[in-house]
Amino acid sequence: MQADSALLQVRGLKTHFHLRNGVLAAVDDVSFDLDAGKTLCIVGESGSGKSVTAMSIMGLIDPPGRIEGGRIDYRGENLLAMPDPEMERRIRGNRIGMIFQDPMSSLNPAFTIGSQVAEGLVLHRGLTATEARRQTIDVLKLVGITDAAARYDHYPHQFSGGMRQRVMIAAAIACEPDVLIADEPTTALDVTIQAQILRLLAELKGRLNSALLMITHDLGVVAAMADEVLVMYAGRIAERTSVQQLFESPAHPYSQGLIDCVQSMTRSVGREFQGIAGSPMVPMNPGVGCRYRFRCPLAFDRCSHETPVSRLTGPAHEVACHLLEIQ
Repeated sequence: MQADSALLQVRGLKTHFHLRNGVLAAVDDVSFDLDAGKTLCIVGESGSGKSVTAMSIMGLIDPPGRIEGGRIDYRGENLLAMPDPEMERRIRGNRIGMIFQDPMSSLNPAFTIGSQVAEGLVLHRGLTATEARRQTIDVLKLVGITDAAARYDHYPHQFSGGMRQRVMIAAAIACEPDVLIADEPTTALDVTIQAQILRLLAELKGRLNSALLMITHDLGVVAAMADEVLVMYAGRIAERTSVQQLFESPAHPYSQGLIDCVQSMTRSVGREFQGIAGSPMVPMNPGVGCRYRFRCPLAFDRCSHETPVSRLTGPAHEVACHLLEIQ
């Protein structure tokens, strides 16, 4: 891990859901750093714990889920020790902003988009309604919404999917946060709009010198945006690496499987798609052992009875796999 200068440090984060049939270890001993001006992508299949990690950082885990352990430090201050009213007033939506997956469910259909963006400015910056309106119009212009002054008073249903996503970005950056979390920000958008949103996020990160944590299952997004990548599987980190190393020489069998899937999709038409065998593990009462062992073509006996620990294999490269010890 990097030095203590990181804007955001996550150490040993455990977020579990206590359900009728057991404990779902959605996030289990996850650690990473996020530096100013950098983009960290968390990648993995659905159910890997990506979004729960983001929601844990934001303090938005509700029962039956709870954070069981670890630390989340923002500028050296442990967010997990902060009362929720203080978190809401000082951090959430102010110093750490979040763009959620689905703008239609995140935007309130009963309120204008302008009032929803301005709300954070009134709450966190103490602006008057007039001041907040003026600044909101500037932010809407910044994210590419034309005729922003008039559209301030429009409702979410009057915007296209791409424009609603821009409104969500405007709400997330209105207070100029140090850390911006984007949870699948291009889901359900067509390819052209996806490219526009990604370009906008990159431009805003540069303008604000903020750190960007991007949650995605799309390796194309990773290739376009990431400086560093966390590969998650069943609530745990399989590999932490640079984006270049992920695509050129992935070390964990799961990472290799993801890259093989991408390469299979780019081959000539008519050839059979090569996916990862089996289904993703649901970490319900997971016990010991490597969680990827049921799908891994290289698994051996030790993988079943001992959980691999993350090992440093090079500068800024960590892998949790027993195979490293026998190579």
